[in-house]
Amino acid sequence: MIRFLMRLTGLAVLLCAPASIAHAEDVQTKDARWSIAIHGGAGTIERGVITPEQDGEIRAALSTALEAGSKVLKAGGTATDAIVAVITFLEDNPNFNAGKGAVFTWDKTNELDSSIMDGSDLSAGAVAGVTATKNPILLARAVKDNSPHVMLSGKGADAFSREQGLEQVEPDYYATPYRLKQIEDMLAEKVSAKDVDYKFGTVGAVAMDSKGNMAAGTSTGGMTGKRWGRIGDSPVIGAGTYADNRSCAISATGSGEYFIRLAVAHEICTRIKMRVSDREGEAGLSQTDVQKIADDVIAELGELGGTGGIIYATPWGQAGYSFNTPGMYRGRATSDGAQSVSIYGDEG
Repeated sequence: MIRFLMRLTGLAVLLCAPASIAHAEDVQTKDARWSIAIHGGAGTIERGVITPEQDGEIRAALSTALEAGSKVLKAGGTATDAIVAVITFLEDNPNFNAGKGAVFTWDKTNELDSSIMDGSDLSAGAVAGVTATKNPILLARAVKDNSPHVMLSGKGADAFSREQGLEQVEPDYYATPYRLKQIEDMLAEKVSAKDVDYKFGTVGAVAMDSKGNMAAGTSTGGMTGKRWGRIGDSPVIGAGTYADNRSCAISATGSGEYFIRLAVAHEICTRIKMRVSDREGEAGLSQTDVQKIADDVIAELGELGGTGGIIYATPWGQAGYSFNTPGMYRGRATSDGAQSVSIYGDEG
């Protein structure tokens, strides 16, 4: 009961003082709770599509990434540091469409997008069309921390990356035989873009640290065969990434144009914040409440014609996901010992 009252007091302070966005001391709890959720893409991910070897590799990668983030949080580290630990690992793993293993554009180049947001002060950084940074999530964080801007793109983002001293790579670093075959088959009109992108390999993470601060991050290579400098939802704050200590942290994956149109990440956080406000006198929202809000927004995405999913973390220690595709590479862990990694839609 005391714990609930402490959370309620912190929440009331946040709702009544929007000019001061969630200082850590406002939401810190005695039991130092934390939570984290991660994803590696959503789409037509079915047992008949993925080989047993791929299944094993992806589960192992998700487990290692989840442990990397959990280790930071267990040690009292920040939510931002935790999601960076997760995403840098996944960017280095060629099983996903981010960093090493990113998909190719129509011109057989790689253009990477990434974003990050800190829910304690609503600071954010994003990059689009990056071509030489080994880990785009580190560049997005540098934009947030070391520039007056929120989003940089193309040559400017590449120049800023060099100025920040981030590790640079040659263009062929991102290439894998699998991704090269995808674009070559598409250009030869052997398959359509829809057939090539049977899954969206975008990676992301959301977390709440032991001080109650939230963070979210997302990283992707975009769509196979994308043209004209196309940018999806992953680097768009409010669409593919959003974090606010007063409501939630969200990272998305899927058909980006639809996530942008619906502003999915921000929409979910806003509905959570509104529900909290409507239920004044109660200590936050239940897992059922949060899940319904996430599911409702993803259902609206589907009504527009969009597919994909999101992961979420909340100020009340919950971590979860919602998706409208056959599967989603995903995992979650909390300070109470819960931990899971899943791929298919019929898994918990």
